Amino acid sequence: MKPLVYLAGPILGTSYKECTGWREGVAEQLAIAGIATASPMRGKDFLKKELKIGSKASRCFLESHPLSTRKGTVCRDRFDTSRCDVLFVNFLEAKRVSIGTVMEIAWADMLRKPIIVIMEENNIHRHGMLEEVTGFIVQTLGEGVELTKAILCTNLPS
Repeated sequence: MKPLVYLAGPILGTSYKECTGWREGVAEQLAIAGIATASPMRGKDFLKKELKIGSKASRCFLESHPLSTRKGTVCRDRFDTSRCDVLFVNFLEAKRVSIGTVMEIAWADMLRKPIIVIMEENNIHRHGMLEEVTGFIVQTLGEGVELTKAILCTNLPS
């Protein structure tokens, strides 16, 4: 069975393209190394036209889809966090704190999963507790991908 990486990061307040674009790129790079990924955006194509997910205008629409209700989101995201081998978190250019992503980090830490966080030095998510439970903090998606491969792939050259 292929190792599984959960691709966590802010969704509320972003556009569909913003929150799926980086995930697709990382998934493609990891697939080459034989690593599977899970995205919290899978099965949510109905959000493609959203320019700001979670805005007042989209809340009623979101609540009408089981995967986008608060309960549905927590249920699947917690399941994905519990079954993944590595939690890959992208906080780059975050404009507001992502409480959902911080919850996923807490679940992963409780389960002793390796956590890789990608964020800048001055990122809004810089906090002592988050930094202490995070195994690795890097500043680019590329560094995060290489680190993920080094953790999960046993056949990498030395």
